[in-house]
Amino acid sequence: MIEQLLSELNGWQEALAGKAIYRRFEFADFNEAFGFMTRVAIKAQEMDHHPEWTNVYNRVEITLTSHDANGLTDRDAKLAKFIDSIAADA
Repeated sequence: MIEQLLSELNGWQEALAGKAIYRRFEFADFNEAFGFMTRVAIKAQEMDHHPEWTNVYNRVEITLTSHDANGLTDRDAKLAKFIDSIAADA
């Protein structure tokens, strides 16, 4: 699943021995990074699927995995594709 998923995504990498995917984003400044995180947070809440992430100034690092499945699921793929779509707008 992970090879197929990574081929459909932009800039994501395998993480946690294939049980997760990871991507780092850089924005112009903190406000842009925080706006991006807000949009992701709203979608994640709608999906009831929340990322592991960190933010330092203009950088956001995101790891997606499904803890209940001990690996990747369609929820991760859907959220990653949404994240890619809004990152392209930033």
